[in-house]
Amino acid sequence: MLKNSNNQFGLISKLVHWISALMLLTLFAVGFWMVDLSYYSEWYRVAPYYHKAFGLLLFALTLFRITWKFATPQPDTIAKSSTERTFARLGHIALYIAMLVIMMSGYLISTADGRGIELFSIVTIPSMGELIPNQEDVAGVIHEYAAYTIMVLIVGHITAALKHHFIDKDETLTRMTKTPRS
Repeated sequence: MLKNSNNQFGLISKLVHWISALMLLTLFAVGFWMVDLSYYSEWYRVAPYYHKAFGLLLFALTLFRITWKFATPQPDTIAKSSTERTFARLGHIALYIAMLVIMMSGYLISTADGRGIELFSIVTIPSMGELIPNQEDVAGVIHEYAAYTIMVLIVGHITAALKHHFIDKDETLTRMTKTPRS
């Protein structure tokens, strides 16, 4: 089953979810490591190149994910209380907003000097130049705070999924992990 149903996530949603999760965690780890690289490190230019390229891929995947969310039914929330459903909805919205903020701020950091961003030497995403004074510094602070915010939201997301699985003993987690049988 590729598409979602009212009670199950489809294969496309599951793949996009897990690929996004892996990319977010990896990009965070690389970004955290990268900021301490010295000019003389062999990774000084290589790590940012890949960080930006994979960030662009994640941006495209996120835009697809948002479009897919509106194009296919979303499984009903299993949460029993309205408070829990509200927190789930707000948590997901916060994750999407934080992801878009981090990607846009990353773009503004990378293109403030007028150069575009290379996507694996296949295509260059053009720069809009410096739109505000000290753009790379301002966007850098936003990028950093958005990264930490995403990590906090991911920890909350994982904690909620584990709570549903081990305490509530419902299907919230397994709907995103098991392959449905046709």
